[in-house]
Amino acid sequence: MSYSNSAQQALKEMPAPETAAAGSKAMSVKFDIQPTATPTSEKDRAAKLVDPGFGRVFTDHMSIVRYNQAKGWHGARVESRANFPLDPAAAVLHYAQEIFEGLKAYKRDDGGVNLFRPDANAKRFHNSADRMAMAPIPEAVFIEAVDQLVRIDRAWIPGGEGSLYLRPFMVASEIFLGVKPSAEYIFAVIASPVGSYFKGGPAPVSIWVSENYTRAAIGGTGAVKCGGNYAASLRAQAEAIDHGCDQVVFLDAVERRYIEELGGMNVFFVFDDGSLSTPPLGTILPGITRDSIIALAKDSGMRVREEPYTIEQWRSDAASGKLKEAFACGTAAVISPIGKVCSASGDFLISGGAAGAVAMGMRKKLVDIQYGRAPDPHNWIKKVF
Repeated sequence: MSYSNSAQQALKEMPAPETAAAGSKAMSVKFDIQPTATPTSEKDRAAKLVDPGFGRVFTDHMSIVRYNQAKGWHGARVESRANFPLDPAAAVLHYAQEIFEGLKAYKRDDGGVNLFRPDANAKRFHNSADRMAMAPIPEAVFIEAVDQLVRIDRAWIPGGEGSLYLRPFMVASEIFLGVKPSAEYIFAVIASPVGSYFKGGPAPVSIWVSENYTRAAIGGTGAVKCGGNYAASLRAQAEAIDHGCDQVVFLDAVERRYIEELGGMNVFFVFDDGSLSTPPLGTILPGITRDSIIALAKDSGMRVREEPYTIEQWRSDAASGKLKEAFACGTAAVISPIGKVCSASGDFLISGGAAGAVAMGMRKKLVDIQYGRAPDPHNWIKKVF
């Protein structure tokens, strides 16, 4: 690939990754709290919380921190949620330097509020920034930005099985047209109250095996939570919907045989010997729900394997009865049982298409920890209040 003279010069001027990181570590984590002058009324908020759906309703505030090479990370604030200006030449709009995270705040029965493994989200965000050549925000600042937003908008957290979905994200904001890492970034956290992901309990989903599109390749950004991965999955997801399926599952980019992950969720397989298997990391997202399920399964004495699994094996094991269950997992839905797999080669059912006991039992264990209804043996919970 050839670069223009200006782009070559910009690449030469790019700071080494350790320079950006060192500048970020120097920042204070003290946030300037500026409550909105026009908060949503209690009546309007209550009406919105009756059935908030997912990702459609937003709270009154946001956390925001900015970065440039001269100051490092600076100007940490919690302020009224509002548009922030982006120049038409902002780097994110042209070269897609953007990363994000997703986590939730849960209301306990005693009225307190829990965050679930925010340290893991902060670490993954840091790793995503490193892969995308973005200035990594200190993990303590990431957690504080989340914590302060939950504190000021705690009234937006629904009761029952609802939660407050938190979306930390970072975009390249330097005004420059050239293929180089940005010298300026905006980090922000917004929040959206969400209800139970499933109406009437988790129902088995149907998935379409994508044979025309792949999600990631070795050396790519498959392990990064960047918007480009999800944009690239949308055409395959549309294909799944065209075939009457709820979700798409991707195969590896080399042999087109090995199961990787769904459009936005990791996947697990449960076998007749009581063991659990999931695809290995490398080209897939290191899901925090995935990691939590592995830990809880091992706690219960289950044997867990992280190993390749082909679509041919999946079909054969489902037919023979060796495979008892399959389920997808992620922050939004926690666990989604997989009941039917569809492809151009034919469809097959898993356990007759019903939700499995292992998936539902694992989901209950995880949700009970998140809401503070069960012991937290791995110290995953951070109490905000």
